[in-house]
Amino acid sequence: MQTERLSKIMAHRGLCSRREADRYIERGLVFVDGEKIDRLGIKVSSEAKIELSQEGKQRQQTQVTILLNKPIGYVSGQPEKNYKDALELIRPTNHWSHDKSPRKFNHGQLKGLVPAGRLDIDSTGLLILTQDGRIAKKLIGETSNIPKEYLVRVTGKLFTDGLTLLNHGLTLDDKTLKPANVSWQNDDQLRFILREGKKRQIRRMCELVGLKAVGLKRVRIGCVMLGNIPPGQWRYLGQNETF
Repeated sequence: MQTERLSKIMAHRGLCSRREADRYIERGLVFVDGEKIDRLGIKVSSEAKIELSQEGKQRQQTQVTILLNKPIGYVSGQPEKNYKDALELIRPTNHWSHDKSPRKFNHGQLKGLVPAGRLDIDSTGLLILTQDGRIAKKLIGETSNIPKEYLVRVTGKLFTDGLTLLNHGLTLDDKTLKPANVSWQNDDQLRFILREGKKRQIRRMCELVGLKAVGLKRVRIGCVMLGNIPPGQWRYLGQNETF
């Protein structure tokens, strides 16, 4: 019978992230085939029935996911010298007044709140921060296929076959990029829909076809839109919203 670490199986099944699984196990909130497990590192059958206790499920329900309209000058990953972390914007004073969520802000919501994906320091728009490992995996896991939409202002002269290459045919870091959906919005703005997120991918793609990206804004991730959230403000992911 094949066995694997319990936390790995839980993450693979989408119950939570591996880090969260370890926390639940330590607290005795995980049951395998009806037996409570509270020891880290244990291996179980890959076919075992795994459940969270009622307390564990309640903990998941209290986890928050936040939509931030990130302005230029903030980093979405590790803070860099002389630049601010986008997490600093998640404060009650920046909570969008038109947020329809019934949730109320408390500082415990900042614990374990991390960006689910990058947005360059000189880019703006939709940045997702979450406490929920299930959402993080869905957005940035190895098998993630969630589309992300960007509006990109450009300068320069597009190569004759440039638009075709942007849609499919470019290579970055010695790897062929996944097919994209790229089209003109107006004379100086392109619309990109990507299903991957290499470092500074759109800017580098533009450079390969004779263009320079001078403004980049992410407006959608999956079915979730940035909408009218003002720059520097945020709202909670709605109860009926899903990626």
